[in-house]
Amino acid sequence: MTLRASVTPKSSVWWRRWTIALVAGGCLGGPELFAEPVRFSRDVLPILSDHCFACHGPDEGSRKAKLRLDLREGALTPAKSGQRAVVPGEVNASELIRRIVTQDPDDVMPPPESHKALSAVQVETLRRWVAEGAPWGRHWAFEAPRRPVPPGSAAAPGNNAIDALVRAHWDREQLTPAPEADRATLLRRVSLDLTGLPPTPAELAAFEQDRSPQAYERQVDRLLASPRYGERMSWEWLEAARYADSNGYQGDSERTMWPWRDWVVGALNANLTFDQFTTWQLAGDLLPGATPEQRLATGFVRNHMINGEGGRIPEENRIDYLFDQAETTATVWLGATFNCTRCHDHKYDPYTQRDYFSLLAFFNRTAVDGSGGDPQSKPNLEWPSPDQTERRKRLDDAWTRTAAATRELERTKFPRSDANTAADSEAAKDLPKELLEFLRQDPNQRDAGRLEKLAAHWKDSDPNYAQVLTEQRQVRLDRDAVVRSIPRVMVMEDVPTPRDTFVLSRGAYDKPGARVDAAVPPGLAPFPSQAPTNRWGLAQWLLTPEQPLTARVVVNRAWQSFFGIGLVKTAEDFGLQGERPKYPDLLDWLAVEFQESGWDLKHLHRLIVTSATYRQSSQVTREAFERDPENRLLARGPRFRMPSWMIRDVALSLSGLLVERAGGPPVKPYQPPGIWEEATFGNKRYEQDHGEALYRRSLYVFWRRIVAPTMFFDVASRQTCTVKTPRTNVPLHALLTLNDVTYLEAARVLAERTMESGTSDEARIRWLVREVLGREAHSEEVNRLTSALARHQQAFAAAPASARELLQAGEAPRRTTVDPATHAAWTLVSTTVLNLDEALTKE
Repeated sequence: MTLRASVTPKSSVWWRRWTIALVAGGCLGGPELFAEPVRFSRDVLPILSDHCFACHGPDEGSRKAKLRLDLREGALTPAKSGQRAVVPGEVNASELIRRIVTQDPDDVMPPPESHKALSAVQVETLRRWVAEGAPWGRHWAFEAPRRPVPPGSAAAPGNNAIDALVRAHWDREQLTPAPEADRATLLRRVSLDLTGLPPTPAELAAFEQDRSPQAYERQVDRLLASPRYGERMSWEWLEAARYADSNGYQGDSERTMWPWRDWVVGALNANLTFDQFTTWQLAGDLLPGATPEQRLATGFVRNHMINGEGGRIPEENRIDYLFDQAETTATVWLGATFNCTRCHDHKYDPYTQRDYFSLLAFFNRTAVDGSGGDPQSKPNLEWPSPDQTERRKRLDDAWTRTAAATRELERTKFPRSDANTAADSEAAKDLPKELLEFLRQDPNQRDAGRLEKLAAHWKDSDPNYAQVLTEQRQVRLDRDAVVRSIPRVMVMEDVPTPRDTFVLSRGAYDKPGARVDAAVPPGLAPFPSQAPTNRWGLAQWLLTPEQPLTARVVVNRAWQSFFGIGLVKTAEDFGLQGERPKYPDLLDWLAVEFQESGWDLKHLHRLIVTSATYRQSSQVTREAFERDPENRLLARGPRFRMPSWMIRDVALSLSGLLVERAGGPPVKPYQPPGIWEEATFGNKRYEQDHGEALYRRSLYVFWRRIVAPTMFFDVASRQTCTVKTPRTNVPLHALLTLNDVTYLEAARVLAERTMESGTSDEARIRWLVREVLGREAHSEEVNRLTSALARHQQAFAAAPASARELLQAGEAPRRTTVDPATHAAWTLVSTTVLNLDEALTKE
C-alpha cells in the first residue's frame, strides 16, 4: 500500500507518520508485509535509488551535503556534526531515519519539492533494515550470476529447468498454469518465432500426424536448421546495431553495409557461438591472421550515422561517432545507460564520466577522421560477389596483356635506352607537353582518359598504335566499372600509434580535460590479466564468467523475442533504475546455462521454445488477465501482435508471392510517392524496383535512415542503438494493412488461390481460413464470410469500374479469365481474413 502527499508538506508528513503507525500496529497488514528479514538489494536499494541517489548518489557534481548513500562507507561515515546517516542496529541514532519521519518540512527527506514522498511501507522497510544491522549488498545485476538448483525433477516429460523454476513460483503465487496449446497453434507460434514465417499446410499436416513423444522437438530442430532462422533472428540484432542503407542527417548518402547484414544472417544460421559473434564484431580485425570475414564482421562498429552537412567540423563528427560506438557497446552487452555519463557521473549507477571516456578510448584508434560524408569512408573492405571476382580477374589479366602490347609497340615506336621512358625518345621530342607527360608513365599506369588522348593524337598518323591504345583503354574502362560496382563495407582498423583520449567537459569535442587510458568500468569484473588493452581485450572482458551483465542481458533479450517482454522489462537498462527481474533465479539459470553451453544461441533458443512454459495455451480467464495483463507471471503462453515486418512477410508467404532469395543489395518495394522527396528537399527520389524485388523478405528492404520504410510501424529508427521496440495500437496500423499496395496485392493473389481451391464457396472459405489461420473454420465464420462474399459480389457487379480498380493493385499478373466482380469480391474476403486479430497475432 502506498500513500503519497496530496495537499501540503505538513499533510505529507502527517499522513506518513499516521500510516507508519498503522503498519506497525498491523492495521495495514504490517506483519504479513514484513514476515522475513529485509534484503538490501531487493528491498532497500530500490528505495534509495528512486528517492535518494539523485542528490546523494554516484554523481559528485549533484551530490548534496557531501553525503553518499550508494556506498556503505558513505552512509556510515560521520559528518562534521558527528551524525551518521546510518548507525547499524540503532534506529534512533540514524539521521536517515530521523529525516524521513520528521514533521519539520525543512528537514524532511526527500524534500517536498522533489515530489518523491516515501510510502509508509518504504519508511518501515528502511527502519527495519537499520534495526537489523543495516546489512549491505550490491545491485543484483552487478553480482555475477550463479546457477540455482531447480526444485524437483527437471527431467520429467515435458519439463526442463525453466519449468521447474517457473512452477516453484506458481506454487508460491497459487497460480494454475494453462494447458498446452493445440498442435496447430503451437506449430504456428514456434514457426513465427524461429523463422518469421507461418508453417505450410504440409508441415502442419506432418506434425499433426506425427504422434511420437518427440514430434514437437523434431519440428523445433527443423526450424532451427532452416536458412529462414538467421533471417528471422537477425532483425533485432540489426536494430541494436543501428544498421541502415544510408548515412542519415540531411545529406543521407547511400552506403553499402549490406554485406555485413548478410554476414549476420549467415553467422546466425551457422550458429557461430555468441562469444565469437561478439569478438568478431568488436575486434575481428585484431585477431591473429584475421580473415576477410572477421574483418567484415567489424562493420557492426561502423554502422553509426555519418554527418556530411556543410559547416560541420571533422573532429566534432569523429567524436560523435565514438560516442555512438561506446554507447552502443554498453547497451548491447551491458544493458547500461552509458549515455547518461557522457556529460557527468551517473545519477544512479556506479558509472562515472571518466569510465565513459575510458570505454570510449578502446574505439579512439581508427583512421576515421570525421571529414565529409563519404558512405564508404576508410578503413573499408571490398566485398565482391563470385561473379565480380571472376570478371575482375579476367579483366586484370586482359589489362596486363594489353599494357604489355602497348609497351612492346612503344619500344619500337619510341627507341630509347632501358633507363629512359618513351617521352625521352628522340621520336617524341616534338610532341605536345601533355602527351609527353602521359608517355613518361608505364602503360599499366595510364588511366582511360590519358589513353583516349594518346589514341586520338595518332588516330590518323599511326592507326595501328591508336588501335592498340583504344583496346587498352576499353579494358581499363571495363575493369574500372567492375571495381566501382564492388561493395565497400566500412570496417575497423587501428592506427599504429593510439590517440590520446581525454574526458570532454559536457561532452564537447573542443573542451578536453583529464587524459584517460582505455579501461572498463571498475566493480563489474577485473579486466583479464593476459588480454591486450584494445577492442579484442574489451571483447574478452565482456565474455568472462565473472562479468555479471553480458549473459543476463543477452538471454533477457532472447526471452523478450519469444514472450514479448523480457524477464527484465527494461531490456535497455539493467541498472538501479531498471526493473528487477520477475524471475531472478530463472534469469540467472539461463545466463549460466548460456555461458556453460559455449555461448550456443541455438541451444538457448531451443531450451526456451521446448519448455512447457512456452508451450502453454494463450487462452486466459478474465480474472487471470486482470491479475496479470502482461503475462509477467508466465501462467499462460505468449500472445501479442506480430511486428509489422513479420506481418508483411506472412502476407507475402500466404499469398504465394514471397521470394525467398537470400542476401544481396537492398530492394525498394512499393511506397507512396513523394516520401523521400519531401524528407530530402527533392534531393533523393524513390525509384521503385520491379519483379522479384517487390516480394523479398522485409529484412532486405532499403532502409533510409531519415525516413524509414513506410510499410513498417513500431520499429527502430536505426539512428541509434535500440534493444526494445514499442508495441502500439493505433488506427493507422489497420489503415496500412487494409489499404497498402503490398497487402491488397497479397489479398488479390490469395483470392485467386482460394478460388482454385474448391468448387463451392463454403469449401473455398474453409480452405482460406485453414491456409491463413492454420485451423478449421467455425460454422459462424463460414456463414459470415459467405454473406460478406455475396454482398461484395453484388456491389462489384453494379460497379465494374471499382472492381477493375481494386484488381490493379500491385504488379503481379492477374488471370484475366476470372470474372472481375467475383475476383474483387474474393479479394475483399481475403483481406478480411488477413486482417483478423488472429491472423495478425502470434499466439
